Amino acid sequence: MAEHESLSPWKRFWERGGWWRSLLAAVAYYALYQGGSFLFAPLLAGVEDEALLIFVGTALPIALGGVILVVFGWSLGWLRELFGPQPVRGRGWMWIAVAVVLVFNLLRFATVDYAEAGAGVVIAWLVAGLFVGFAEETLTRGFVVNLMRKGGYREITVALVSAALFALLHAGNLLSGQSLFTTLLQLGYTFAFGLCMYLSLRVTGNLIWPILLHASTDPSIFLQTEFPADGPLTAIAAMGNPAVIVTGLVLLIFIRGKVEQPTVAGLQAPARPVS
Repeated sequence: MAEHESLSPWKRFWERGGWWRSLLAAVAYYALYQGGSFLFAPLLAGVEDEALLIFVGTALPIALGGVILVVFGWSLGWLRELFGPQPVRGRGWMWIAVAVVLVFNLLRFATVDYAEAGAGVVIAWLVAGLFVGFAEETLTRGFVVNLMRKGGYREITVALVSAALFALLHAGNLLSGQSLFTTLLQLGYTFAFGLCMYLSLRVTGNLIWPILLHASTDPSIFLQTEFPADGPLTAIAAMGNPAVIVTGLVLLIFIRGKVEQPTVAGLQAPARPVS
């Protein structure tokens, strides 16, 4: 009890976890990320080089978001919890999610017309992808998963909320002029992709692996969509999004159990393995 009372109100608030704190964290991040986008917008004036547009318009704002998340984690003393070994082990069947995402990422990279894209654009997307993977996975498979587990939810609820908040982050594309139909398709894909990333977190036991898997996904999609190479593999690579959707939704039914993490405040019971 004394240890709990020694925590600052800031830490005590977040240590209690729960779904609405997860939502609050996601909304706050999105607002700060959008603010960062406006901050870098003046740098885009008159820029016509595509690589520079990607770097300034996409990579820098989300890199700022990643820095904000690290500072947030440091303020709570959670960096070891977020980036250390997971308190719950995965199961062998969860590797299916990793394999499907990785195979199609490799197929997309193998079917890019790199000569047409140019080295600058490729490098810019790879850098942007690394920042995207770090920020979005740290938020949704890091903070959200941690907050949900601290709230004592079953793992299927943890997976669903993590994937749902990840998908909702992409609903903001409506504000940039993206059509409603395209956005709805994107929400379906990102929800299933989020489930795959949750399973990759579980089975690998460390947040760094879904970060890297995610970091290879966005560049492969954007490059292969904009600069597709001719050949039979291109059509197969284009099936990546439907494959991920089916994989995520089917594997969801196998997630079971509950894990309760210990906290600094001693508010939770010890962790135990789940299936």
